[in-house]
Amino acid sequence: MPDSSVTEPPTPEPPTSEAVASEVATSEVATSEAGPSEAVASEVAPSKAATSEAGPSVAPASEPPASKALVRQPREPVVEPPALTGIAALPLRSQIAAALALAVVAVVACVHLGMVFLHVAPSNTVTKQHGRAIDEWIYPEFEQNWKLFAPNPLQQNIAIQVRALVRTSDGTSRETGWYDLSALDGQAIDGNLLPSHTQQNELRRAWDFYASTHDGQNRPAGLRGDLSERYLRRIAVLRLDREHAGGAGAVVERLQVRSRTTNVPPPKWSEEKVSDKPIVRELPWWSVPDSDRKDGLTEASAR
Repeated sequence: MPDSSVTEPPTPEPPTSEAVASEVATSEVATSEAGPSEAVASEVAPSKAATSEAGPSVAPASEPPASKALVRQPREPVVEPPALTGIAALPLRSQIAAALALAVVAVVACVHLGMVFLHVAPSNTVTKQHGRAIDEWIYPEFEQNWKLFAPNPLQQNIAIQVRALVRTSDGTSRETGWYDLSALDGQAIDGNLLPSHTQQNELRRAWDFYASTHDGQNRPAGLRGDLSERYLRRIAVLRLDREHAGGAGAVVERLQVRSRTTNVPPPKWSEEKVSDKPIVRELPWWSVPDSDRKDGLTEASAR
């Protein structure tokens, strides 16, 4: 028989709705007074208690701590603009002056290239109408001795020779033999790694200048004919003086220039036939004025 002296514990009565409401109000008041952190703690504590009473369960995923969420990202480096250089670094007035100077140089360069092209180009409408203006621009500083689209390039050897009538120191006059000036230039160039412009081109250009301004009877064609004659004569006087024509103390009173032209033989495989006989062109005797015999005359002044 059951012992009647053992008493069972009293069964707790379920809380009424009024008690639950009073507890909720009390917790809200405590949360507002404790601040956010205490409120969170108060909410976490009942949840832990409820978890321990409910038994083992799956643990929720842990949230990252607040300190990690508040970490600031590093700032991107500030890229400074590059420093201005050249014309851009100048003041505005200097930039305008430099731009105008460059524009003037560009225009002059374009005009010069155009003039040189028209000078060396074959005869056309522009050169026929404005030939005088082109020649004034080109001569004498920018003279060209080549042509575009040359149908038959030069295939000749031209030797310039000169002889003189000199007055010797004893007062007598005599005529010298022919001096081959082209051969003398060739000897100076042969074996010379850096031949001068004078040795290579001065005599040849002087003869080309004369031949282009005189006809077949050695009559000048145009105003530049007299200039070319004086230029060639002065070069010949300088070369004769260099070679001591007539001996020491001799004075050149008159001189004569001639050219000896021979054709370059074609290659063996070519069927072209050319004459191998030289063509000689003798110019008239020229009197040498005192201005050409002065001691101060140099090759630079001869030009």
